[in-house]
Amino acid sequence: MIVYLHGFNSSPASHKAQLMGKHMADAGMAHLYACPALPDTPAEAVRAIETIIEGRDRHAITFLGSSLGGFYATHLAEKLDCRAVLINPAITPHIGLEAYLGTQKNLHTGQPYELTRAHLEGWRRLRVERVDPERYLLLLETGDEVLDWREATSRYEGARMVIRQGGDHSLQSFPEHIERILAFARIGP
Repeated sequence: MIVYLHGFNSSPASHKAQLMGKHMADAGMAHLYACPALPDTPAEAVRAIETIIEGRDRHAITFLGSSLGGFYATHLAEKLDCRAVLINPAITPHIGLEAYLGTQKNLHTGQPYELTRAHLEGWRRLRVERVDPERYLLLLETGDEVLDWREATSRYEGARMVIRQGGDHSLQSFPEHIERILAFARIGP
């Protein structure tokens, strides 16, 4: 099963989530794909993800996390001993998102909320100090204007990585990685 985890202020309506969902449906594998709407608070987001995977074999789960979703994917991959594909992952959201404290709005739903220091503390508590690089496949683009791709290469040193020159935070090359994601997740023929 692939569980797509969207980024900060995003939703299951994001471009990558929609592309992945369509690919899975077109291949007759919609039942092996989930993309929960993640609440803005860290603890609630993790609970929403855990609810989606409840009762499933954790070794058959691969998280596909983009940006902040990559942060959550790391937390859960380490906690549950499963795999994760990370797309331009957030490494320290408790630091990087401090500049966004105050009123926020989900880009897809328009739902407003207040980003507070409690959010930052929640992300700090979820941060995993050491990762097992064998669990991960990283998909990075050097033109990421939001996060420094080099931080990800350092944090996940030893993991499988595909680094494309140029691009941006959205991972423009995403469509060409879908088969690689499925192979890593051990899904398909």
